[in-house]
Amino acid sequence: MGCLVSSLWRDKAKGQEFKSLSLFLAFMVAVILTFGLVDFGAIGFEAQAAELSSAYESAGEASPEKISPEKASSADVTPVPPNYPPIYNAKTTTLENGLKVVVIENHRAPVVHHMIWYKVGSADEPRNDGVSGAAHFLEHLMFKGTKAVGAGEFSRLIAGIGGQENAFTSWDYTAFFQTIPAKYLRDVMALESDRMINLTLAEKDIESERNVIIEERRGRTDNDPRALFNEQMRAMLFVNAPYAEPIIGWRDEMSLLKRADVMNYYTTWYAPNNAILVVSGDAKFDDVVRDARATYGLIPAREVPPHLRARVPQLSGGVAITHAAPDVPEDVYIKAWIVPNYADNPKNYYGLGLLTQILANGADSMLYQEFVVKRKIATSVELSYNGDARGDGELWLYAIPAGGTSPEALGAALDEYFKTIWAKKLMDDEMIERGKTRLIDAADYARDSLVGPAMEIGQMMAIGMSLNDIENWRNHIAALTPQDVDDAYRDVFLGTATAYRLPVTGIMKHVPATQPHKIH
Repeated sequence: MGCLVSSLWRDKAKGQEFKSLSLFLAFMVAVILTFGLVDFGAIGFEAQAAELSSAYESAGEASPEKISPEKASSADVTPVPPNYPPIYNAKTTTLENGLKVVVIENHRAPVVHHMIWYKVGSADEPRNDGVSGAAHFLEHLMFKGTKAVGAGEFSRLIAGIGGQENAFTSWDYTAFFQTIPAKYLRDVMALESDRMINLTLAEKDIESERNVIIEERRGRTDNDPRALFNEQMRAMLFVNAPYAEPIIGWRDEMSLLKRADVMNYYTTWYAPNNAILVVSGDAKFDDVVRDARATYGLIPAREVPPHLRARVPQLSGGVAITHAAPDVPEDVYIKAWIVPNYADNPKNYYGLGLLTQILANGADSMLYQEFVVKRKIATSVELSYNGDARGDGELWLYAIPAGGTSPEALGAALDEYFKTIWAKKLMDDEMIERGKTRLIDAADYARDSLVGPAMEIGQMMAIGMSLNDIENWRNHIAALTPQDVDDAYRDVFLGTATAYRLPVTGIMKHVPATQPHKIH
């Protein structure tokens, strides 16, 4: 029988401990898969387990002819002067079980960043079942162990080799990652692939970890007036859409989460054909693919439901929310729009990204110069665009008024200025070209990071973007014309889009403790 462990400590006691547990894990993965210690029928693995014993024997070496790297190149997109080369020079292939493998080679240090991205997040939770936050709850519970690796052992082993690890959940994806010495990559793949299929949860784990996430929500949201207000604004902005629910869950529903909620989610969505393996750092593509086959490749593919995303309907009136209370640290004006995502309108997606750069990125941006420097009625103005979603995209404006200016007055001035920009053509071609240059130049530094490329590629591919489009992002920015930028601007700030949805406005105001709280 082949061995999943190839390079381990030979001279340290803790290294021997890691070696012995990894060997045991290798054996357990093979035994569990081959002899059915997991209920294959319950998770859709019927008639596949019997084939895994022979597959395990040959998994140690990948057949070279089966490795088909799909390396993105600038030739994969319509040539646009100056036709920039790929940003990361990443390579990708898909294993027989549907797992997508992406490798970004960076040999400057003997370190790798290993990420497994599941193309599922809180937006995929069942709707109207009386609970919320199952996706994030499962992320926590994934550290509770498997049949081969006990609770807390995963984290202890990573720390024992000098590594770091964590995880995060969003609406459209969930990711687990480790930064480790490169020689332990195969072993960490064995650990991560084990919990892709063999998670074990006791009722005591559910009880204790549920208290942890409730306390997490209390610290991050319930005790932060601005976070709580933003949560309420999202609920109004994304009416009828799953993005209205907070990732961590609604406070009153989190306490109702049961073991069945997370296990149903786990057995429905956690599968190799619904995942992306991204490795960045000191590793060669062929070696990563070989080791991925010997670990993740043992897990059979299974049917995964479609990702359903209800869209925000067109309503006849806008929504405004005001919160005035002593615990609000400073006045804030917020405005949020529903806008296209990447899949809806790629040209508009790139155009909105450029718009945020021109309007509100840096001290020389249009909004900062107009409201902070010239008029002096704001201390900061920010725009944030997120089109990296399977459902509707979102654009948020945050502005803090200067002393003597109310949030209402600042909001009215901003609305009027957006009209003036269009009427007087204040956003000229020179500004557009300068914004494009800055975005393109920033991409030149993107590869310097070990973690950054894995994060960027994993996130974009998890929502459906191709590696080619990610690699050739600079070409898409360079291809934008002033008309493209005008179209994106007009659709949002003048409301001319065919599917335009009225924005949601939020105002937070600090009031003395002697005044009553006001929420309306």
